[in-house]
Amino acid sequence: MSILILSIAIFAAQLMIVIAMAIASIRLFHGPRAQDRIVALDCLYASAMILLLTFGIETARIVYFEAALIIGMLGFVSTVALAKFLMRGEVIE
Repeated sequence: MSILILSIAIFAAQLMIVIAMAIASIRLFHGPRAQDRIVALDCLYASAMILLLTFGIETARIVYFEAALIIGMLGFVSTVALAKFLMRGEVIE
């Protein structure tokens, strides 16, 4: 019984994360300003990372957790680089 409840909960979480990714994608493509698009990109990579974590919980494979870690690190660096580009107009000084 608890396996059934766990699988239903994981499926529901994955469905909600996919909906959040769709909403973030809409904001990414139709954002009125560049700042809105950066926030949408930040939300999109965080949602992708959480979706990979739920896949890892569901399948019990460690490769999903490693991929989520890499997405988290690259997403943070890209957000900082884009914010710096918007502030100063250049990334590398």
